[in-house]
Amino acid sequence: MGVPAEITPGLAFSVQIDVDDLAADASRVDALITIKAARAHGGGSPPRVAEVLIVDRSLSMDRLRKIDEARAAVCAAIDVIPDGAFFAIIAGNHEPELVFPHDGRLAQADARTRAEAKDRVERLRAVGGTRIGSWLRAAADLFASEPATGIVRHALLYSDGINETEGSTESERRSRLDEALAACSGQFICDVRGLGEDWDYRELQHIADALHGDAAAVLRAEDMAADIIERMRRAARLVVPRSYLRMRPDRRFRIASVAQVSPVHAELPLPQPPPADGEQSEVPLGAWEPETRLYELSLRFAPGQLPVGDEFRAAAIELLTETPGGGRARQAEEALVVQQHAVEGAHTVRSEKLTRVSGQNELRVTMRACADAWLSGERDEADTELDTAIRLARELGDVRLPFLLRVAASRPDGGYRLRRDVKRGEMQQFGLDSRTTGVRREQAELPPEDGSGPGGSTPAVASGSRVCRHCGEITEGGGFCEECGLPLDEENAG
Repeated sequence: MGVPAEITPGLAFSVQIDVDDLAADASRVDALITIKAARAHGGGSPPRVAEVLIVDRSLSMDRLRKIDEARAAVCAAIDVIPDGAFFAIIAGNHEPELVFPHDGRLAQADARTRAEAKDRVERLRAVGGTRIGSWLRAAADLFASEPATGIVRHALLYSDGINETEGSTESERRSRLDEALAACSGQFICDVRGLGEDWDYRELQHIADALHGDAAAVLRAEDMAADIIERMRRAARLVVPRSYLRMRPDRRFRIASVAQVSPVHAELPLPQPPPADGEQSEVPLGAWEPETRLYELSLRFAPGQLPVGDEFRAAAIELLTETPGGGRARQAEEALVVQQHAVEGAHTVRSEKLTRVSGQNELRVTMRACADAWLSGERDEADTELDTAIRLARELGDVRLPFLLRVAASRPDGGYRLRRDVKRGEMQQFGLDSRTTGVRREQAELPPEDGSGPGGSTPAVASGSRVCRHCGEITEGGGFCEECGLPLDEENAG
C-alpha cells in the first residue's frame, strides 16, 4: 500500500531483513535490518533547516592559535548558511554563551544577520573551563524556540577538551553528561569534533551516538574551516528531519538490543524501563539523506517456547517518519520471520551478512582496545591489539585497514606494531575510526604505502577497491559492499 502524498517525506524507504535459522536450544534471535532511502519523485518541497554552531572558547583554546582558527572557521560557515535558514552561534566554556542572536531565539539567515553574527564571533576570547552538557542544553533551548515541525535541526560542536567542570570524578562527569543527552535526545542531531589532541574520543563518540551524529577528529586547527563547511554542506542534504524504528515482537519475545552497524557502529538506547516480552518499542534513528543504513536487532526468548520446523513471525519491523503535522507515518515495513530446528545439533543456516557484522564488531572492539591501551601507557598491549586488528581487517577485506596501516610499522617477524612516533591525537582519531564500517566517495583519500600518512587526513579505500552496482559506493576488498551490505561481483571491480 502506498504512502499518501501529504505524508511522503521526499525519500522512498525500503526495509530488508536477514536472520539466522535457530538451533533447537537457541534463546536469541539476531537479525540484520537493511534500510534504504532513495529520493522519491514528487515527494514535496525540501524541509527547512535550523543550524546551531557550538564552538569551544575555554582557556585551552588560546594555545596554538586554536581560538583564532575557530573564529575564522565559524565566520566561513556563516557565509554558507542559505538564505531563510534558521541559525545561531553558541560559544562554550564553563557555561554557554549565546553569541548570536541575543534574544534566545533562532535567527533567519540573510545578509544583515550574517554580518551581525560574524561581527560578534570576531570578538570571542578564550577563557574558563569546559562543560559540554550545558552547551547541548542551550542548543536544545534554541531549537525549541522554533517549534514548527518538518524542520531539520542540526548542531555542529567543536571541543578541544573534556568535561572537566561537570564533576570531580569521571563517573560524575559522565552522569551529568548523560542527563543532558537524555534531555536533548530526539530534539536535534549533533555532529561532534575533537580539536587538537586533548579531548577524549570515548566522550565524543558517546555524544554522537546519543544524538545520531558523526564524530571525527580535526587534529590541526587550520583544518577546521574546511571541515565545518563540509559538514554543513552534508547537513544540507538531509531530507527527513526525524525517523523511528518501530519493533512489534511476538508475545514470546523481548527486545534485548538494537544497534546501527553501518555506515558507523552506534548503540541505540531502548526506552526505559526496558520493554517487556511482546511489548512494542520505537527507537529514534535521526535524520536521513539518500543513503543505506544497517541495524542489528537482538530478540530474547525462553527455550522450548517456540514452534519447531515451520516458519513464523517473530516481530514486525516498521520505519516511521515525522509528518508535517508532527505525527508519525509508516514508510516501510517487513516481517522478521524465523525457523527453529527441532533436533539439537541439526545444521542451521548462518546469514553471510550477520557473519560479516560479527567480524566487523570484533574488529571494532580490537581497535578500541588498541587505542585504550596506548592512551593508558600500555604500549606492548597496544602493539598486540594492533597486530590482531590488521589480521582481522585483512581477513574481512574491511574499509578500516587503511586506518590501521596509518599508525602501523612492520616488525621483523612480519607482524605489526604501532609507530613509535605516533601522537596522542592520532590515537584519539584511531579510536573514533574504530566505529567506521563504510566510507563515502567524498572521503576517499589513499594513504601512503608505508601507512605513515598525516594524522589529520581521512584515509579510505586503497587500490583494488570496488564500486557497488547496488548503491554506487566504493568498498575496500571483500565480497560485500560496506555501504549497503549487498554482495559484490566481478563486474564491479575498480
